[in-house]
Amino acid sequence: MMVSFAEWEKLDLKIGTIKAVKQHPNADKLYVLLIEMGEGEQDRELVAGLKEHYSEDELIGKKVIVLANLEPKIVRGITSEGMVLAADDGTNPIALLTVDRDVNDGAKVR
Repeated sequence: MMVSFAEWEKLDLKIGTIKAVKQHPNADKLYVLLIEMGEGEQDRELVAGLKEHYSEDELIGKKVIVLANLEPKIVRGITSEGMVLAADDGTNPIALLTVDRDVNDGAKVR
């Protein structure tokens, strides 16, 4: 399916840093992540299905790409305020999309 450039521009992709990771209280395969979204923005809590692929220690401090304007959704009792992006080819473990240089939290992905 093709999307127009105007539709793509509606996505608010930003850099954030994973500040904290905790077990989801109602799901064995989910983490609850606290993401620092940059100056002037409130930290966000996101639910992510990364538990089978990353330890808590591996996630802390990672700079990730966040879909910041995704409508909040309650996932097994916890409100998720966005989505971290990851690659999944169906064969290998899921790979978080990260940045390869130091970029400020809140920077827009273009």
